[in-house]
Amino acid sequence: MHAPPSLVSRLMRGAALTGGSFVLAQGMRFASNLILARLLFPDAFGLMALVTMILFGLTMLSDAGVQQSIMQNARGDDRDFLDTAFTLNAARGGILWGLTFVLAWPVALVYDAPELAYVLPVCGVSLLLAGLAPTRVFTAERHIRLGRVMVVQLASQAAGILVMVAFAWATGSYWAMVWGTVSAAVVKLTLEWSVIPGPPNRLRWERGAASDLLRFGGWIMMSSGFGFLLAQGDRAILGYFFSLAELGLYNIAWFLAAFPVLLMQALTEKMIIPAYRESFAAGNDQNSAKLRRIRYMLTAGVMSMLAVMALLGPKLIGLLYDDRYQMAGAMIVLISCAQLLPLISATYQHAALARGESRRFFMLTAFRAVTQSALFLTGFLYFGLPGALAGQALSAVLVYPAVVRLARHTGVWDRTHDLVFMGVALCLITLSLWVHQDIVITLH
Repeated sequence: MHAPPSLVSRLMRGAALTGGSFVLAQGMRFASNLILARLLFPDAFGLMALVTMILFGLTMLSDAGVQQSIMQNARGDDRDFLDTAFTLNAARGGILWGLTFVLAWPVALVYDAPELAYVLPVCGVSLLLAGLAPTRVFTAERHIRLGRVMVVQLASQAAGILVMVAFAWATGSYWAMVWGTVSAAVVKLTLEWSVIPGPPNRLRWERGAASDLLRFGGWIMMSSGFGFLLAQGDRAILGYFFSLAELGLYNIAWFLAAFPVLLMQALTEKMIIPAYRESFAAGNDQNSAKLRRIRYMLTAGVMSMLAVMALLGPKLIGLLYDDRYQMAGAMIVLISCAQLLPLISATYQHAALARGESRRFFMLTAFRAVTQSALFLTGFLYFGLPGALAGQALSAVLVYPAVVRLARHTGVWDRTHDLVFMGVALCLITLSLWVHQDIVITLH
């Protein structure tokens, strides 16, 4: 009888699957971005940036922590617990779709984009479908068995891109992006139910399971509200001040510059919580040491990619996009630099979730979100986009003591790691701004 694979071997396999599928997914998205940039106008990218921001906000503000609960709870493999989680998610999806109808006209007025009144409810179908996802997806992530999950994600994205490009070629309208979004959601749900193994879910409400889910998820829900500010607050603020075309340029620059950070988020969300959970449960110092080495490799790899984007991003825009998109080159430099300092402590918060301490996770997330949003808005009002992104970077410095306090509480803080990479980050920021000072100053 074969021994089960070790935590580290599952982590390495999970990292390869997650990283590989993420690169493929972003590669497909990048290719579609280039094609759509020739078939559509920057305004279309700006409109969809607003739609994505609103849908993401609804998702985050109502996040009951079902995925995280299944990944860390001792009952995460129990049928009644999983069916109760499915029921909770399904009800949430229906409510969110209804809210897109309620919000459509007000947000269209706020952002002076009448198209939102029609586009938002149609794209909102994706929220309804996401709520019907089977919990077997989260079970696979709990045990770091990610192969089929990644296949489903890639296949659904590919289907959405094909629909998007076909409609854009035929109509030249922003509706191409809308129908592509809905198509991807339909394909994803279909494959999740048919390809990923596991028992089917049914509607069930077990009081004990519901109590566990809601108690843990209450703090997650509040954390996710502030998480929305962390992830989408920049576009929520810029969408008010920028035209749709300017927001479209920023969104393209952000997609390219934030690729390394999104990769790290994908890796931490899929692996760090279950890895910490198993390491804490086993009390194994050897596993802890290997996790620290993985953190070093992860930080170094992502920081190297950010450095490449900060130094070569403008040339990439000049090579791949036409003259309508050239301002995105300077934006890439600033966005990449702004991501370097927050990167250093990116994995610490997940240790709190692995221990089930969602309250501490909420408190830190709230502090980070308020600090970052306030400095981003203040910087923009006084110094334009460069000031806003400088404020975002400064917020990472101000929040760092609170991050260290949580990391020490959970026993995962690594002082040497942080000092080394903080020094590297500061050098890279200085070099990138010096090399590109001529184009960065034009954004003020």
